[in-house]
Amino acid sequence: MRWDLLFDDLGWQLDQEQQAEERALALEEERLRLSRLTLRDRLRALAGGPEAVRLLLRGGTLVQARPVSFGRDWMSAELVGHRTAPRCVVPLAAVTAILPGRDQLDRSLEPAAEASSAVADRIPLAFVLRDLARRRAPVAVSTDDGELTGTLDRVARDHVDLALHEPGVARRDVDLQGYRIVALDAIRLVTFD
Repeated sequence: MRWDLLFDDLGWQLDQEQQAEERALALEEERLRLSRLTLRDRLRALAGGPEAVRLLLRGGTLVQARPVSFGRDWMSAELVGHRTAPRCVVPLAAVTAILPGRDQLDRSLEPAAEASSAVADRIPLAFVLRDLARRRAPVAVSTDDGELTGTLDRVARDHVDLALHEPGVARRDVDLQGYRIVALDAIRLVTFD
């Protein structure tokens, strides 16, 4: 009878130690998963949510946007509360902070359902800007030094050529106010219709 109690007690202790070890392992795995999260991962987790994401960009620009798609180093989004251009491209390097609500904070930490292998995930910012240049879409380019409006003429590896003109005016030589070569690293936001 005493032996049965001893073995029961030893079995209980072994179960407790195994459960403690499994909890410690699960906590360590979660810490490792969190240590690998990127800003892009957290923004992607917020995409498709019910509310807009508030982003603080370099220079103190606050933007409210609904993320739509992601590339290697950029995010496209629909702007909320912006009068002139409902869509934008945000270089991820320009995002200095996400300003989430409590629900968004928790949702941004959720594990990804599965790793995306979409082609868009590998497309760089320059490729997206080249598409805007091909379409001759009028854009507003927010840089570290202010906002420029015009049409993207060319997109090179690390810079763009922007033909400057008033918003809402087609790119015609007679209406051009000049040209600006802008480093991609200086771009905070590109808005377009």
